[in-house]
Amino acid sequence: MDVFVIGGVGVDTIVRVPELPLPDRETIPVAPIESYVGHTGHGVALGCHRLGLDAAIADVIGDDDEGDRIRWTYQRLGIPFTSVVTPCGTRRSVNLVSPDGRRVSLYDPRRPQYDGFKVHPDLWRPDLTRTRHVHVSIMDFARQALPDLAMADCSMSTDLHDWDGVDDYHRDFATAADVVFVSAQALPDDAIGWIFTHGRAQAVVAMAGADGSYLHVATEKPVHIPPVEIPDRPVVDTNGAGDAYVAAFLATWLDGRSWREAAEAGSIAGAWACGSHGTHTDLITAEQLMTLILKELSTD
Repeated sequence: MDVFVIGGVGVDTIVRVPELPLPDRETIPVAPIESYVGHTGHGVALGCHRLGLDAAIADVIGDDDEGDRIRWTYQRLGIPFTSVVTPCGTRRSVNLVSPDGRRVSLYDPRRPQYDGFKVHPDLWRPDLTRTRHVHVSIMDFARQALPDLAMADCSMSTDLHDWDGVDDYHRDFATAADVVFVSAQALPDDAIGWIFTHGRAQAVVAMAGADGSYLHVATEKPVHIPPVEIPDRPVVDTNGAGDAYVAAFLATWLDGRSWREAAEAGSIAGAWACGSHGTHTDLITAEQLMTLILKELSTD
């Protein structure tokens, strides 16, 4: 396969609120509340699948309604899904989304119940021998796969999300990956240098939302990748935009294109994801991505 994702699937409940922060009122009328299979690993696996890659995912989920929904969803999508059951239950989040697309995520990672949960390596080992690339979500159990990945004949990426450059929880993932994605929001100036110095990263991408992203390649000067506006897809919901970016970046890079081309493709895919309500409800296809890339090139 092209991309194997370890960890990071759950169920999102999306609440469309009139404003953020919320007003100080006891009752706030909202639009219909919807729930979706989502979270970061799902977004990357589905995004790669939509872009024509052969993708699969493995995770730890609960023996509950959310876990059943996840299994059914992957069966319907035709994405191979391997799982083990934990009594901790399936991860969930409640995401508050404002009219301009901003969000606040109330994330239930099933911790501390998940901390120290041991998983048999058969969850990931069979797929490591037949994939080109592995994307590891920063689930605590996924840390157990890192020694196997260090010896595997494939590349690896991870998304550190809102790492502050200090929290030890993220460091194992940061140093194990060839490509590291991270939010620029809380990142100190010296964190990217630390990743290059202490890990094996070839590239680090700091995603900055409406300010675009910053591509750092070892031994090269950082490059700012400007945000993309898609005229007929205004921003309505930023849920899953970062995962869409990661998927398009990986698809482009695995296709043999340059780091910069990969980042520019990621920027387009992230902007596309912001144009639909909910989580991962309308991720970009390979044809749509190529059309927008050609349009961007024609305006340069």
